[in-house]
Amino acid sequence: MAKRDYYEVLGVDRKASASDIKKAYRKLALKYHPDKNPEDTQAEERFKEAAEAYQILQEDQKRAQYDRFGHEGMKGGPAGGGFGGMNMDDIFSQFGDIFGGGFGGGGGGGGRRRRMKGSNLRIKVKMTLEEIAEGVEKKVKVFKQVQAEGSEYSDCQTCGGTGQVRRVQNTILGQMQTASTCPQCQGSGQSVKKRPSGSDEWGMVRKEAVVTLDIPAGVEDGMQLNVRGEGNEAPMDGVAGDLLVVIEAIPHEQLQRNGKNIHFDLYIPFTEAALGSSAEVPIVGGKAKIKIEPGTQSGRIVRLRGKGLPSVDSYGNGDMLININVWTPKQLTKEEKALLEQLRGAANFEPDVDHQEKGFFEKVRDMFT
Repeated sequence: MAKRDYYEVLGVDRKASASDIKKAYRKLALKYHPDKNPEDTQAEERFKEAAEAYQILQEDQKRAQYDRFGHEGMKGGPAGGGFGGMNMDDIFSQFGDIFGGGFGGGGGGGGRRRRMKGSNLRIKVKMTLEEIAEGVEKKVKVFKQVQAEGSEYSDCQTCGGTGQVRRVQNTILGQMQTASTCPQCQGSGQSVKKRPSGSDEWGMVRKEAVVTLDIPAGVEDGMQLNVRGEGNEAPMDGVAGDLLVVIEAIPHEQLQRNGKNIHFDLYIPFTEAALGSSAEVPIVGGKAKIKIEPGTQSGRIVRLRGKGLPSVDSYGNGDMLININVWTPKQLTKEEKALLEQLRGAANFEPDVDHQEKGFFEKVRDMFT
């Protein structure tokens, strides 16, 4: 089933403020909370859907990327398919404060342990124009925090493994019980029992790992993809952070990109422009042969449909636009000068001011209108 628009999910306008987005999410989260809808799978899906939408729209960078590229721009690698796919532990660990004091983390209205969340990692990945055109699978090495082999954990002695500290206060209205996150274990309910040599206070070590990235075709320079769960791990079997992959496009020696379209400047001698000819031009991943019509003027654009790039958020490829430039020789031999002198003043060699060529940008505009 196709994903619904995140703004539609939360019931807010695309220009909604961060405050309005948070209010809308809290309303839905309370409505579909598992404590209020036990054994209701449809409510659980709505609960997850709202959390996923809020996860994107609450952060300016993710929201801007979603506004520009839609759901396709949120896709990452094989570790989870982008920003989506949240489970209940993710939601309660990241957005538990949204629910206020009326609910716990699910499961009967009481509190629950908070799974610790590892931090995100950010890397840059360079891509050639050919790789961008086809999409590519890349293996990258990253250094990240992982749980050291031999680390052991036990229930926190401060909270007894619940992740919360409860206090009872006597007031004029009687006893009042409050609960707060355990300061000793940060809500995880566990503490380090055994820490291997070389690991930090949480039993974690820094280790090299190889991550496989499945980068879709049509990505752009500066675009950020998210690979869920491939960032730093968290202690006590917590939720791993994400790997943020920033695309860095390698400039092509001959071709220039403009969105989905590819531009190339072709220079031809004026003899071929006058008499007509053919030329071989580079395209993404190969070459193509084009016809030069007799009487071709400098600035003419030849369009090869579908020979441009795909887009991550739409169907079909862009076009290859070849801008023809007529080359005027800077040095001539005596024989060449003599030949041209014979043509000086000939009627067909005078500019036709009544039929001047349009400018480059006018021609590009006319092609798409």
